Amino acid sequence: MKTMIYMDNHATTRVDPRVLEAMLPFFDTEYGNAASRTHRFGWRAEEAMHQARTRVARAIGADPKEIIFTSGATEASNLALNGVLARARDGRDEIITGATEHPAVLDPARALEARGARLTILPVDRCGRVDPEEVRRAIGARTALVSLMTANNEVGTLHPIAAIGAICKERDVLFHTDAAQAAGKVPLDVRAAGIDLLSISGHKIHGPKGIGALYIRRKNPRVILEPMLHGGGQERGLRPGTLNVPGAVGLGVALELACASMPEEAARIAALRDRLQRELLEALDAVQLNGHPVERLPNNLNLSFAHVEGESLLMGLGDVAVSSGSACTSEKREPSHGLRAMGVADDMAQSSIRFGLSRFTTEEEVGQVVRRVVETVRRLREMSPFAGPAKAAPAGVLGTRT
Repeated sequence: MKTMIYMDNHATTRVDPRVLEAMLPFFDTEYGNAASRTHRFGWRAEEAMHQARTRVARAIGADPKEIIFTSGATEASNLALNGVLARARDGRDEIITGATEHPAVLDPARALEARGARLTILPVDRCGRVDPEEVRRAIGARTALVSLMTANNEVGTLHPIAAIGAICKERDVLFHTDAAQAAGKVPLDVRAAGIDLLSISGHKIHGPKGIGALYIRRKNPRVILEPMLHGGGQERGLRPGTLNVPGAVGLGVALELACASMPEEAARIAALRDRLQRELLEALDAVQLNGHPVERLPNNLNLSFAHVEGESLLMGLGDVAVSSGSACTSEKREPSHGLRAMGVADDMAQSSIRFGLSRFTTEEEVGQVVRRVVETVRRLREMSPFAGPAKAAPAGVLGTRT
């Protein structure tokens, strides 16, 4: 059996052994309920929650009291959108978002629209970015919230978050960003960027699944949300239920590790990504880069291979774990809504492959993936009546490099 190579790190990541080590005691010896205030088991669990909250806050330039733990970024974004609209006053009932947002934002926004709220979806340019001036023009007297992701989950494009946040502050409108893909990979500072609400997920940064966080600004302005759930009063009443102490510990440690090594690790991963891109484009013709060529995540590469059907390419790469779109929508047969919004033709959108690298990706794996993709694309194009002659690879491109 061939060894599997994992390059689907936008969908989920391997838990870092150091994160797992930090979590393990809270499944075994330190198993207290953080809400139990009458004995040391509860006290130690409560202290662990405080440390986790502090680590998360430090990673984004926030105060620990501004961090609410959730089950993930999807729940965090739902709480942000629903919570703001339920508390909005002065006739403010509009959400502004972007055409390439994750379903964790688009779906609750559309659900609110179905219940009577106004929804404005802004276009993106060919690289997948929203123009801050489009945001300025869209904001009106009824706008309650602007929600735009920090980094796109499919093509890795980074929005100009600081510029958008400044506009929201000028217009006295709350600003939420889904930072599930960006946290731990690019610097985040909620104060400097004018962010009022920010969603994070643990399993995107080598932490555990089932844990996330929502940053909620406490002053200038103080953001007040209506809870979605009731019962228990935990997390300032916004997320009741027994606290996931091991998960919170894991999220905190994962973020701390990612931020500590961010400059060096981002440079290393970006170099691997650039090698992957360069060698694939040297070996194959009719390959298109999707997303911004510069303003993107260091670990993302999204390419479309003309004259190749995406599902066939995925099947041909059976020992390489990649994705043809976001994991939340990859079971759907239609082209990605995000690539369509960027103006990518349907045939190219359906032939797109998302490569997601991580701190565990090696030079050897990149070389193996280049060989497997080139072999598979050439074989599929030979079978296609629409493909022209395959472009020969320059000498050495497919050779082993370490």
